[in-house]
Amino acid sequence: MAEPLQVYVCYATAQREFIRPMRVEQGTTIGQAIEQSGVLAQFPEINLVTQPVGIYAKKKTLETVLRERDRIEIYRPLVADPKDSRRKRAAKKDAARQA
Repeated sequence: MAEPLQVYVCYATAQREFIRPMRVEQGTTIGQAIEQSGVLAQFPEINLVTQPVGIYAKKKTLETVLRERDRIEIYRPLVADPKDSRRKRAAKKDAARQA
């Protein structure tokens, strides 16, 4: 019998974070590990149909088979577009220099 894998399921909001180390059987998928972790019960706003998931900041599907020490991440929508934020900071800096 194969040894179980050590993986982590992670999710964070502005107020709380969830990091659960788990042991899962070889052949377990991302979706199965998320369901087993209990994160969906603690954060009912998570919608795996619309929210992307990944392993170490690389987007994956729920059917991706896990490997030892994978960190499963559930991503939230961005509050602000990073490009727009950068443009606003640059414009503010230019205005301060000209003043």
